[in-house]
Amino acid sequence: MPEASYSVIINHRIGSFKNKIKVDSDKSISQRGFIIGSISEGVSKLKNVLESDDIFSLISCLKKLNCKIKKIKSGEYEVYGKGLGSLYCKKNTVLNFGNSGTALRICGFGVLGTNPNIQVKLTGDKSLSKRNMYKIMKTMERFGVQFFPKNKFNLPLTLVSSEMPVGFNFEAGISSQIKSAVMLASINSFGKTLIVEKTKSRDHTERMLSHNKNAIKIKKGKTNLIEIIGKESIKPVNISVPGDPSSASFYATLCLLNKHSKIILQDVQINPTRVGFFNIIRKHSGKVSFKNKKKQGNEVVADVHVRSSKMKPLKVSEKFFTSCQDEIPIMTILACFLPGTSVFKGIGDLVNKESNRIKEMQKICKQIGIKTTASKNEMKIYGKSKFNLNNKKISVSGVLDHRILMSAAILSLLTGVKASLKNFEQVNSSCPNFLQIIRKLGGKFEKKRN
Repeated sequence: MPEASYSVIINHRIGSFKNKIKVDSDKSISQRGFIIGSISEGVSKLKNVLESDDIFSLISCLKKLNCKIKKIKSGEYEVYGKGLGSLYCKKNTVLNFGNSGTALRICGFGVLGTNPNIQVKLTGDKSLSKRNMYKIMKTMERFGVQFFPKNKFNLPLTLVSSEMPVGFNFEAGISSQIKSAVMLASINSFGKTLIVEKTKSRDHTERMLSHNKNAIKIKKGKTNLIEIIGKESIKPVNISVPGDPSSASFYATLCLLNKHSKIILQDVQINPTRVGFFNIIRKHSGKVSFKNKKKQGNEVVADVHVRSSKMKPLKVSEKFFTSCQDEIPIMTILACFLPGTSVFKGIGDLVNKESNRIKEMQKICKQIGIKTTASKNEMKIYGKSKFNLNNKKISVSGVLDHRILMSAAILSLLTGVKASLKNFEQVNSSCPNFLQIIRKLGGKFEKKRN
């Protein structure tokens, strides 16, 4: 069950630190493990799974769809898949995906859209219910999926699965979730589906399915071609989930901007589609290195070594967006401390995340006297080396977005400006050990029940 609502109060600047930590497990890989396991034939074994609110929401939905999931011990699960099209439930069963857009798109729309005889009510929390699902819904309609009420593009919605799903040619955009939904819908469709990917987005789904040569063929190049052969059975998965690079970026930023500090972030996955943040940091004189690289399943894992650094203002072009979109909020905090103008381009899609992240980060910057400007697809931050922090206060209220709340917490820890951060339980959706790790690094805070 999600934790009761609480606020976090921070009123002290963090001191320098030298630590080695394990970050929370990767959410994207954890979710895909459960989803792909549910349509495989046999028992999938998942280790070091992220145990967060988003994962628990997904598990609850899969169990309502009569998928047996057994918890072996903390972080270790078995998923008993019965093959393609095996999910079922009573008509108008309510599936609540909580805050998880990934689970909703990949499982709720993708898997269920071509699973026979499904009519379900899809819902989620207040934040997820505000998000526009137009793109994924219009894509799924190409398989013959129906949605009610008509012309409504946010939750709650009723989904009626396709009676005769047929594959088609699909040109992927920047969303890995829509791409993954098409892949998993195609697997249970007739014929072939060809996904043309000009802009490379997260490829965890492809990697997790790659041992099914009968069902998926991938040709990599300047443009990736992913061919799905429908109605071919899927083998179970056996994975150990590595650390989440998006979660790691918050502790890395805390270290980069904190004098005389070092941190080793252990066993973080460094998939090329996910390490835009670290590549950008290194490009702008940040001291970051990957050591002890190893293959873990089909993902590359490493220890990320970070040291406090004197960095240049960030110039982030549109080509980086897909590999660092989740890290734009914390990079905005980083930019506040870099004298000069930092520029983020190609970020228009941030308005449709858990919150309007461009607008919310501008609010936080303004609270500590940092000037920002933003257009539809670009944001500039005018950083400083010195702040006038007299009578300043950081306040976040009514924003149900884990990354906005975590970014504000890091800003408070770096400046010592008092922060009052409401609805901090939202952080449990992706990073349940965040406060525990902050305390280990020497950060002080107070939790208050709302």
